[in-house]
Amino acid sequence: MTILPLDPVANATPEALRAFLVQCRAAAADDGRPRLVSISLKVDSLDPLAVLESIFEPAELHFYAERPAQGWALAAAEAVLAFEARGPGRFTACQQFVDDVLGRTIAVGGVTAPFGGPHFFGAFAFFDEVEAGEPFPSARFFVPRWQVARTPAGTVAVANLLVEPAADLDALAAKVWRAHGKFRAFDYSAPDFSERAAGTGNGAVRVTEAGGGDCFRRAVTRAVAMIGEGRFNKIVLARCKELEAAAPLHPLKVLNGLRQRFPDCYAFSFANGRGQSFIGASPERLLRVEAGTLLTEALAGSAPRGRTASEDAALAGALLRCDKDLREHRVVLESILRRLTPLGLRSEHPLQPGLLRLANVQHLQTPVRAELPAGVRLLDVLSRLHPTPAVGGSPREAACAHIREFEAFARGLYAGPVGWIDHRGGGEFLVGIRSALVDNHRARVYAGGGIVAGSEPDKEFAETELKFQALLDALLD
Repeated sequence: MTILPLDPVANATPEALRAFLVQCRAAAADDGRPRLVSISLKVDSLDPLAVLESIFEPAELHFYAERPAQGWALAAAEAVLAFEARGPGRFTACQQFVDDVLGRTIAVGGVTAPFGGPHFFGAFAFFDEVEAGEPFPSARFFVPRWQVARTPAGTVAVANLLVEPAADLDALAAKVWRAHGKFRAFDYSAPDFSERAAGTGNGAVRVTEAGGGDCFRRAVTRAVAMIGEGRFNKIVLARCKELEAAAPLHPLKVLNGLRQRFPDCYAFSFANGRGQSFIGASPERLLRVEAGTLLTEALAGSAPRGRTASEDAALAGALLRCDKDLREHRVVLESILRRLTPLGLRSEHPLQPGLLRLANVQHLQTPVRAELPAGVRLLDVLSRLHPTPAVGGSPREAACAHIREFEAFARGLYAGPVGWIDHRGGGEFLVGIRSALVDNHRARVYAGGGIVAGSEPDKEFAETELKFQALLDALLD
């Protein structure tokens, strides 16, 4: 990526902008290939979700992620570049797309600020191939036309445009100038939720379970028997509830409810540009890379929260001592460490798991940290980690080979990685759990649990019911 020493604030005139674009067009003409031009500006404090609400278009791609407890939020929409991949090589193909685009990128402004410069937003399906008719491909990345991010250090707006060798510079300059003025003093327009209400408000809702009410219990029973036969040690099985509401469901209104209810989770949305959005409040980070340091975590083993402090502490203590949950957690941790080793990563982690306490559930959690060796990229690590035993099973290949025969629905993006890569090679991906696919009046809501030796169908069913409740409450609020 080429970073030019041009301050877009100090040179904030239409004439200076056009002169800059002349340079970009000349660079594109040199080799006949377009240039991605990225302009980053520090702006007054904005709420990225409110910005996305104000300009929401169902026919455009968008990405949103926020972790309120950490004080950051990120919104991006409208693709200037997009890429899709499928099959076992999808992670490598996406990395090649990122590298190719960055090799043809010219950036100016607050590129070094948190979330400054061009970003690539992506989502991967759980499996390498998706079933026919699914709303999302196996892998999709896009570069947004605009991006807004808020951190404790301030707010940054990024405008991206594609400059062709024969670009109309007057039209491009006018478009960028309008965006510059808008984000310097953003005028929020109230979103119209009247036709796309988040909930029905009148209870006129139909909820059915894919495969029927006993499908999951039967699957757990069969899975435990297969574990006893030595076919695998653990398998993660999910349920899908299909909700039909009386009024259309607006994904961003639902998202606002999720970020308020679950400030310690990743509230997220990834839209396909055809009216369908994959949303959720995930408790699980798959990985984060910043300044050459990798952060990931083992998250497995669950218990409900208590109604009183005493009950909560008792449930937490029981979880920390539960042999079944500790074994499940250890399987996840050992798999993560085993898959990082061939990349040359030396991992550090606590000897005993701690607790991640969320609003309605608590989990066993072990953070893992490692320095990335030279030449190892974020997507290299992602391809090794996904799917972890927390969402797939162990051994991974043996367990995942049976998931489709147990589940009566297509997973799509459920339990797949969702996140971004920045121009420095850093980025963050969450695991798409505690999630739903929103499609006008309908939504598919997902919840799963890890099945190991000793798992009991009724208890696993109750655990997934608890996980369902967060999304169902937000959808019907």
